[in-house]
Amino acid sequence: MKTLPGYPEALKAAKYLKSRWPRRPRVGIVLGSGLGDVVNQVQGAIKIPYKSIPHFPRPSVKGHSGLLHLGTWAQMPVAVLEGRMHLYEGYAPAEVVFPARVLILAGVEILIVTCAAGGIAPKATPASFMFFSDHLNYQGVNPLAGAHDSRWGKRFVDLSHAYDPELRAKAARAARAHGLKFSEGVYVALLGPNYETPAEIRALKLLGAGAVGMSTVPEVLAARQMGARVLAIATISNRAAGLSKQPLSHEEVLEVGKSSAKNLIKLFDALLPEI
Repeated sequence: MKTLPGYPEALKAAKYLKSRWPRRPRVGIVLGSGLGDVVNQVQGAIKIPYKSIPHFPRPSVKGHSGLLHLGTWAQMPVAVLEGRMHLYEGYAPAEVVFPARVLILAGVEILIVTCAAGGIAPKATPASFMFFSDHLNYQGVNPLAGAHDSRWGKRFVDLSHAYDPELRAKAARAARAHGLKFSEGVYVALLGPNYETPAEIRALKLLGAGAVGMSTVPEVLAARQMGARVLAIATISNRAAGLSKQPLSHEEVLEVGKSSAKNLIKLFDALLPEI
């Protein structure tokens, strides 16, 4: 039986990152599907393949290259994860959140988690952004469950403000400054990998969901347990099932993500100096 990475393994990985880059990254960024072009903005970047980092899992989904970039952006020391792991790939929750935990142990205080999502709310239209105000975790698992290791933080984590209100307000100002389309809303995380049925989307809409996806929530839970502040941003890649006549596909997700990367760069250019 495979041993899942825990605190000692994460500490070893964090020490490895510190040996490769002497500065302490203050902001960590997790890039979602199709958003890999964003990393081109990291200045003086040291690029480290996930396979070179002790105990790091490796993504298997197209659009997630598996590279960690350490450098600066708008003079802010950052660590950017180009690619993430998903539960639907067969990874355990502890493996999915391992990279985020390592970044926080390496010094990250603010975690910005991005993803692609299907839009449910009327304002969640393709190529717009949604800043998460809250979430519904319907993935059926939780990375905080199981034997508790107090070195990660408290067992019972308060999620009243899982998504930092001050960071959301600054992101909204940055988006308005560049005329970028955005909304705020509740994100619902499902296991996947299939897209949702129209009936499921109707039910999720009744529950207050504004966008739906298959990621992000595990990393957010782990980050909040460790005391990091969180901002989560979805690129709305399509209208959810039953809300559009177009069939859903991963290729469309990647295409919209790639075209939205330039707007995400504008957003980060304005946001990072303010946080």
